[in-house]
Amino acid sequence: MFERELRNVSMTVWWNLALLTIGGTLFSLGMNAIAVPHGFISGGIFGTGIYIYYATGVLSPALWYLLLNLPIFVLGWLFVSRRFFLYSLYGTAVTTLAAQFITWQAHIANPLLAAVAAGTVCGAGLGIVLRSLGSEGGMTIIAIILHQRWSMRVGQVSFLYNFVLFMVGLATLDVDMVLYSVILVYTYSQVMDYVHSLFNQRKMVFIISECSECIAAEILQHLHRGATFLQGKGAFTGRDKQVLMTVVQNYQLKRLEETVFRHDPNAFMIVENTFNVLGTGFSTRKVY
Repeated sequence: MFERELRNVSMTVWWNLALLTIGGTLFSLGMNAIAVPHGFISGGIFGTGIYIYYATGVLSPALWYLLLNLPIFVLGWLFVSRRFFLYSLYGTAVTTLAAQFITWQAHIANPLLAAVAAGTVCGAGLGIVLRSLGSEGGMTIIAIILHQRWSMRVGQVSFLYNFVLFMVGLATLDVDMVLYSVILVYTYSQVMDYVHSLFNQRKMVFIISECSECIAAEILQHLHRGATFLQGKGAFTGRDKQVLMTVVQNYQLKRLEETVFRHDPNAFMIVENTFNVLGTGFSTRKVY
């Protein structure tokens, strides 16, 4: 019941606007307070705006980010959906305004620590944004379009774009600053993935036991999870066996373990991490 209510909340307008507001503000804070004062460039469209700002001294990274997003939003309107377009328009507006008006600086002297700190803050912000039904604009829109039309992975698109951006940066900026920027981007990509998957990871469990039917009954009645019998055959004994497969929440794993070995101390239990599970009782398919 609680999980169903949580899924319903995640589809509401106010929830998505809150995620975009918090995430966009955090991302801009990491850029303005830490990255820009050290002369770093980030990846994506915001990084391109920072690079143009360093090269020309005209306008600000936030305004360049807004200008570079204008043609991208045309593509978002044409190739994704109106809902995604409107949410992303709001996310871009929040990111731009926050980047324009946040003037506080963190004053981190060590550039390596600054790169890691900026990557952590920016990655947390982007991870929160990715949990919404919109985006902060920029490469996220392009990546989603390419993924939907040609099944290109979001990570591949971002990597290719950032590779070109940093190669250009190496030709015109200090090499140390570019390398620190690479550390920044690597850090925020890792933190972003962690925050994005923080509540999505599940445990897929395979159970080989002589008491698989009793275990399955308890999973259904007490853990309120589904289970599936797979037909297996012992390689050594040649005997047919039932392999029980189920997917549980992380917090249910210990209860499942106790259930299995209470029924059969000699059971064989295999646990695998799985990033996303779509279906009844878990996540629903994310449609932009």
